[in-house]
Amino acid sequence: MRPAVHALAALAAGLAFAGAAQAQTPNYAIDPTHTFVNYENGHYGTTTNRGRFSMKDGTLFFDRAGQQGKVDIVIDISSVNTGVDFLNRQIQGKDFFNVADYPTARFVSDKFVFNGDKVSEVHGQLTLKGQTHPVVLKAQKFNCYMNPLVKREVCGGDFETNIQRSQWGVLWGLQFGFEDAVKLIIQIEAIRMQ
Repeated sequence: MRPAVHALAALAAGLAFAGAAQAQTPNYAIDPTHTFVNYENGHYGTTTNRGRFSMKDGTLFFDRAGQQGKVDIVIDISSVNTGVDFLNRQIQGKDFFNVADYPTARFVSDKFVFNGDKVSEVHGQLTLKGQTHPVVLKAQKFNCYMNPLVKREVCGGDFETNIQRSQWGVLWGLQFGFEDAVKLIIQIEAIRMQ
């Protein structure tokens, strides 16, 4: 009897582990036409420079009922668009993001904070120019809805965080008026696959 009990316990534990692993597979496809990283950076105490990066790749596991999530997003740094070609080239250059050596940035998180059934914060790690530091994205808005065009649930929102770019080794312009503080504004939408 005892060996049979141990075997059943081992089988149950194995099935529970397999179920947990399967539950963590991506179940939403990130929509690249609705997912961007925008930034704002002041200069000379006057106007604010703004630009936008496109998403290169990404996966999302989201369980609203279980109040958990995981996200892994790769950002295409070479896609920067400020509306000014000269500034785009400057930002891509060796003195700023050095896209020749670091063409992408990456945000990874496995900690979603909920307020009711809505995501309020996402705690993760941002890798930029080969350096990784923690960031907290705060939701400005978040919602899930049944999209009438694709006939699937879509979840998404606007998230913000403030960083000091020097922490990632982005130093250009600090000595002559471009501020260290950068506001990141992330919009993301994802379509349920299963």
